[in-house]
Amino acid sequence: TTMATSSQVHAAEKELQEGAEKFQNLQRDLQKSVRARQQLETQMHENEMVKEELDILDSSSNVFKMVGPVLVKHDLEEAKQTVTKRLQYITTEMKRHDTILEDGKKKQDDMKSDLARLQNKYQTMQAKLAQKQQQR
Repeated sequence: TTMATSSQVHAAEKELQEGAEKFQNLQRDLQKSVRARQQLETQMHENEMVKEELDILDSSSNVFKMVGPVLVKHDLEEAKQTVTKRLQYITTEMKRHDTILEDGKKKQDDMKSDLARLQNKYQTMQAKLAQKQQQR
């Protein structure tokens, strides 16, 4: 068996710490994506409700939209198109975040096994160094 030097143990410890840091950064990024996706879900729900309300109206109905602090008369068909486009955009963004989350979870799993391997390597080297120091 090869004996570990203290500099090898230190290098393994540093490698483990860097891996743990990368893992934490990935988890932070995934949390941001989860929050963004939740926001999109809320927007989707709100816009679906608006669309349902607009679909009930007939062409003689008045529709208003908020422009700053002022309500401005808005064309019904234009309002429907705007909401439909917004729903399409939100759906696209939700799919994008789903892909980010899927990829992130795969990366997270890979990193977990890498960290386990690095931790094992570090502990093995520590044990070898301790064994070497006892033999002195």
